[in-house]
Amino acid sequence: MLQRPKFISIHVFRFILRQQTYHIHQLRPKSSRPYYNRHDDEEDERIRKRKENPEGHLHLFKSKGQHLLTNQRVLDTIVRKSDIKPTDTVLEIGPGTGNLTVKLLEVARKVVAVEIDKRMVEVLQNRVKASAFEDRLTVLCKDALKTEFPHFDLVVANIPYGISSPLVAKLVFGVNPYRSATLLLQKEFARRLLANPGDSDFNRLAVNVKLVAEVEFVRDVSKRDFSPCPKVDSSVVIIRPKAEIPDVDFGEWCAFTKTCFSKKNKTLGATFKQKKKVMELFKLSEGIGSKEDSAVRLHDCYPSGDGNVEVEMRTDVLETGASLFKDKLVGILKSGGFEDKRPSKLSNEDLLHLLSLFNQAGIHFHDRAKPGDASITACFVE
Repeated sequence: MLQRPKFISIHVFRFILRQQTYHIHQLRPKSSRPYYNRHDDEEDERIRKRKENPEGHLHLFKSKGQHLLTNQRVLDTIVRKSDIKPTDTVLEIGPGTGNLTVKLLEVARKVVAVEIDKRMVEVLQNRVKASAFEDRLTVLCKDALKTEFPHFDLVVANIPYGISSPLVAKLVFGVNPYRSATLLLQKEFARRLLANPGDSDFNRLAVNVKLVAEVEFVRDVSKRDFSPCPKVDSSVVIIRPKAEIPDVDFGEWCAFTKTCFSKKNKTLGATFKQKKKVMELFKLSEGIGSKEDSAVRLHDCYPSGDGNVEVEMRTDVLETGASLFKDKLVGILKSGGFEDKRPSKLSNEDLLHLLSLFNQAGIHFHDRAKPGDASITACFVE
């Protein structure tokens, strides 16, 4: 008699099936491929990028103008346009992590890099250490505005925006002779450097620079070519010192142009009739300081009837002298045909002629200064 098969519950059947499947998997050959961990790959990628981009792990301060140029084509253009000779020593201001420095080292005899940020200095030195040009680099961890530059033939630099004016002043009015300065500047600042009389951007900055140098436009640079990205675009310009410069005291020239361009679209007649400006120039001309100063030397230009002058400073005497001095200023402007002229439309030759007329009349705008004096840089900054 045949026996009926015993009923197997569904739960038992499923258990048996799982056991068989497990044994089958155990019999399969194990893969030689190690366990894949996505996080390990991500960490390797971060390390690789850090080696290729050493500034990636640095916190860059936009407030200090730490915007690193990363576009290789722009970097190559800067180096090419600088016309660097194999015998040249190049001064680089603000090298950062060395994107431009490494390219300069390939073509120059020596590079002197001035960098104020110690973190950048460490990255730069480590970056160059592995190259064949380590002996060509000298790094000065100093403030470029306060340190005395060693000898150099050229300047090639991506200048921090915040120190553009005083640094350009230090270069063009400094004591170091050099062939040219290729500078990456904020676009607006570069346009002001390049402006000519009659241009809307023409200002005292252009007047002062063009007294001693020629400025050439090279190219514009997009803000997207920097890391981190600044808010504005930049431009590359080349400044070349003139072989011959006018025989003029630089300190007085800067003070004179500051007076003229205080309101560049006002007529010079209106500027030199302002009571505050007249009093300032009058006191400078007469050697008068504060109201407590004694011995007002009015008798030098305006003697009284009896040949005596009040020694005690009195407001009425000071105002009388200033009024006469204003007439003198206006007379000088009229004699040269400058009373109705506007500074924004005058060339350097025009301004030099006007300054000579004032000097011939015994009127000066600043104590005499020498190239490199701090007073020149101070009056250069707008």
